[in-house]
Amino acid sequence: MKYIISGGGTGGHVFPAISIANAIKARDEKAEILFVGAIGRMEMERVPQAGYSIEGLPVRGFDRKNLLKNIGVLIDLQKSITKAKKIIRDFKPDIAIGVGGYASAPTLKAASKFGVPTLLQEQNSYAGVTNKMLAGKASKICVAYEGMEKFFPAEKIILTGNPVRQDLFKVKAKANEAYEFFGLSPEKKTLLIVGGSLGARTINQSVMQQLDAIKVIDIQVIWQTGKFYIEDARKAAVNYISDEFIVTDFVSRMDYAYAIADLVISRAGASSISELCLLAKPVILVPSPNVAEDHQTQNALALVNKDAAVMVRDANAPKELIPTALELIKNDTQLNNLAKNILKLAQKDSANRIVDEVFAIIGKE
Repeated sequence: MKYIISGGGTGGHVFPAISIANAIKARDEKAEILFVGAIGRMEMERVPQAGYSIEGLPVRGFDRKNLLKNIGVLIDLQKSITKAKKIIRDFKPDIAIGVGGYASAPTLKAASKFGVPTLLQEQNSYAGVTNKMLAGKASKICVAYEGMEKFFPAEKIILTGNPVRQDLFKVKAKANEAYEFFGLSPEKKTLLIVGGSLGARTINQSVMQQLDAIKVIDIQVIWQTGKFYIEDARKAAVNYISDEFIVTDFVSRMDYAYAIADLVISRAGASSISELCLLAKPVILVPSPNVAEDHQTQNALALVNKDAAVMVRDANAPKELIPTALELIKNDTQLNNLAKNILKLAQKDSANRIVDEVFAIIGKE
């Protein structure tokens, strides 16, 4: 059987796509899998690293601020449609799987045109434009949140959750080796602050403005700034960095970091939320305002409304984020309540559940 997986642009799209491919390979050893991504986006690097072939399309997003620039965008879109048709004709897939992102639109449209069945995977609680546009022709739509009938035909929706990085679950909570890796103590509570590989400006600025408050609380901190903010963070924290206050641009062992975290501060991306649910981690979510349709706020509210997370809006974070975190990390009752409620929202074995739907569509046992 031949499978096309298309989409990407961010880790939130790419990592689930690779997880789906791995789950297909585990159950269909002879599977031929081809990825289709957008030239210049992270999938063009990450997919080959994972051992899969990828074709790139010149497709890119529309510029809503400078409409004249969209002439070039439209030309690239037409080139992408033409190339996508050629890829479908040449590869002859049995199914095309779309995970959202620029490349999935021309790829899945071409697949539908040639009679190839399609399946969509929507990571967020607020559906992306691409997936909403492709939903009409899709055989099934795998989602991570309840209530997605407002975006997609109800009869096509399957609640599967988002595939996540499996290595995060190999380390037990509060494992000694995790504390030893960071040189931290099991006797003290640990606050983990993460902003993704690139960093989150508001989260980092919020920490920089409240360093004195953090210092007087008897806790340990792992502050992952992202590569764009590490220099500023180190300068601001030069008098605060210690064995118990770690400032780093990148955490190589997120499994260890999550294992010892009593409280996490994070953006509200779909993949991050799926991981936090499965790991039952109390979290303060700071949704990024710089995403399409403000979908991170919708992701966060889906948890907040079930008392499974605390949300601090980006605009309020400089004043509210760290005081909220320092108050919460002292409150064992609230931490336990958040952990218990977020675990209820966890969707397990998502990649295999998605592959169940893929195989059902193409009639493969």
